[in-house]
Amino acid sequence: MTHRWDPVKAALNLANHGVPFELAEVLFTGPVQEVTDIRRDYGEVRIQAYGRINGRLFQCVYTWRDDGRTRWIISFRKANKREERRYG
Repeated sequence: MTHRWDPVKAALNLANHGVPFELAEVLFTGPVQEVTDIRRDYGEVRIQAYGRINGRLFQCVYTWRDDGRTRWIISFRKANKREERRYG
């Protein structure tokens, strides 16, 4: 399985959240909790994945591409306090 993303979106994410999309690949090497995002119709199934890297909880939003062979990263950030309580 590969991980890919839009480089412009990755740069914006780094500026806004201070974490590079490359680090999201590490998230998926350990256990994660995944929730399908049903808050609105995005035109694709989006999944919120929560997992720890060096003890810190992170959230990654992604969708599947290439018939499930590619995890397309949409956003990646440190989890907020509410998410920490729910998924931590």
